[in-house]
Amino acid sequence: MKNTGRQRRKLFTYGWIAVVGITVTVLIYWELTAVLYILATLGVTGLLIVVAFDDLGPSSGTASQITHIDDAAAIGSGISSIPKKRR
Repeated sequence: MKNTGRQRRKLFTYGWIAVVGITVTVLIYWELTAVLYILATLGVTGLLIVVAFDDLGPSSGTASQITHIDDAAAIGSGISSIPKKRR
């Protein structure tokens, strides 16, 4: 029973891909590049809005609460991230 929901989502995704592909092909054939430009702009704008409001993961604290410094790059290159004291 769990596969039916997954298969339905896959079918829905493939349907959207087919509709978008056919639409783009028809618009190119009819040389309606202005419409393609507008659709591409709206698509990129929508993607940026989704990414902007997406919760990318759990936060371990605010920026002021985080005091751990990652020295992985400094260790790998042999450079210390802590400045040496001047004499």
